[in-house]
Amino acid sequence: MILLNAEKIKKSYTEKPLLVSVDLSVQDTDKIGLIGVNGSGKSTLLKIIAGVVDEEGGVITRSRELRTAYLAQEPYFDPEASVLQQVLSDMEKIGGHYELYQCQAMLTKLGITDFEQKMGELSGGQRKRAAMAAVLTAESNLLILDEPTNHLDSDMIVWLEEYLDNYKGAVFMITHDRYFLDRVANRIVEIDGGRLYSYEGNYDCYLQTRLARKEMELASERKRQAIYRKELAWIRRGAQARTTKAKGRIQRFRQLESSRLVIDDGQLEISALSSRLGKKIIEIENLSKAYGDRTLIENFSYILLRNDRVGIVGPNGCGKSTLLNLIMGTAAPDSGTVEKGETVKIGCFSQENHALDEDARIIKFISDIAAAVRTDEGTFSAAQMLERFLFPPHMHSVKIGNLSGGEKRRLYLLSVLMQAPNVLLLDEPTNDLDIETLSVLEDYLDSFNGAVIAVSHDRYFLDRVTRKTFAFAGEGQIREYNGSYSDYAARREEELAEEKKEKKSFAVAEKKGGIRGSTDRREQKPKFTFKEQKEYDTIESDIETLETRLTEIEDEMMKNATDFPKLAELNREKEETELQLSEKMERWEYLSELAEKIANYQR
Repeated sequence: MILLNAEKIKKSYTEKPLLVSVDLSVQDTDKIGLIGVNGSGKSTLLKIIAGVVDEEGGVITRSRELRTAYLAQEPYFDPEASVLQQVLSDMEKIGGHYELYQCQAMLTKLGITDFEQKMGELSGGQRKRAAMAAVLTAESNLLILDEPTNHLDSDMIVWLEEYLDNYKGAVFMITHDRYFLDRVANRIVEIDGGRLYSYEGNYDCYLQTRLARKEMELASERKRQAIYRKELAWIRRGAQARTTKAKGRIQRFRQLESSRLVIDDGQLEISALSSRLGKKIIEIENLSKAYGDRTLIENFSYILLRNDRVGIVGPNGCGKSTLLNLIMGTAAPDSGTVEKGETVKIGCFSQENHALDEDARIIKFISDIAAAVRTDEGTFSAAQMLERFLFPPHMHSVKIGNLSGGEKRRLYLLSVLMQAPNVLLLDEPTNDLDIETLSVLEDYLDSFNGAVIAVSHDRYFLDRVTRKTFAFAGEGQIREYNGSYSDYAARREEELAEEKKEKKSFAVAEKKGGIRGSTDRREQKPKFTFKEQKEYDTIESDIETLETRLTEIEDEMMKNATDFPKLAELNREKEETELQLSEKMERWEYLSELAEKIANYQR
């Protein structure tokens, strides 16, 4: 069933048209990925399809059955509203039937558990997830998502992949995450020169088909140019337009002249910009950092080498950006040291475009950093570097505040590289950068003569760039793995499988009395591991907390006996709490027995 059909859509914000003649049809089984360079009109097209922005020309026909839910790139929020109030407000705007517990359950799945926290207190990523909760809970058959993977950690992205893959409806989305496009999209549409090109299949299929299209266009253009040169020579010899045949030939020449294929040769170019780097780079020794009673980093040590390519992964809020800040020196450690070599010049590409002055002109902003830079290809002025970063001369006097989100990120990237760093710290570099820019950045990092440390949730980017992975493992521990993200993920799966197998074997042995009956085991000194000791010290308190919460839930169920949605929510929480309590009790029995064995052995 066709949910929506758009024909010859036009839109412009300046003299240059943004969307020239866009045709798009969306069926109820489509999972469409929209791609294109920054500033090409991707977000504008999404807004037009969602009905947020009006088109200047063309026709959009919407089915009566169409129910749309739209996630903006930067969702609106009331800073004084609580998370739950904001989500319910968004749900009201979307319309349709929903239950309160559905909103709460979706928020929990997206990692937001404090429903009463004010929106103004949340990070940008948490606000995006709150907006996403409303969109995913809504009763819709067309999800329109603008950069849904931004600010999500890898585990959350995998969850969203599965959710959208099983979603009973159509999806129209913008994302730079190439693995995400491969696993979710069954169709790719690309904005190129104000027009839309459609490709069946996922991102991998698109790459192959697009290459064939470009080659056909170039072949057609070469043929047109050959005919054009021949006809131009005839015209210059002094063609006489007296006969009907001659008039027709001149008319065909004019048509041939006006049908020239406009080939966009504007390719982003980044030449290697770096300073000399000495033998000593960065040495980290016994680094620790905590906020309140929460330890983010504990006794972390590492010596950064010249050509290191390190990826940092872990859940949101675990301390990835904090580690970069400690290395930069913008945050102070609780203990430990970070020593930098004398020649080290750090360039930091952060999540927020801190260095951008919204009122500054583009050319002035870049010129203030460096009037000219020396590269492997020669010396380039600030204006020339802007052009190499796809900012043509007519944009140089534009204020930064008038750029799209992706164009600002590209300009910010240029500002970092213009400083000619020899150590690059990249904090979520893939957010809001188009796929073409990411590909060129990846190629640039291949030839970069220095060390790179990247925090990213983009698995493709990490696989492409990194050769070592630091994974935050909880309780301030950072584990080191050789290889890219996929290597780390495979090794982590093996570790989890081994841990599960060991726990199962140990539980079976305990149950059968195998541990007492084993001579080898009896000869070993019983002892707690570090984690078991910490767990044993707090487990009784944890059990008491869970028992108290169970009592509170039962009281709340009595008070809300007629509020069925609330009752359903409380019943689910009760079941989860009982399960947690049961697991804690089993764990307490095991740890108590182990503690008794340790005490007996010491006697």
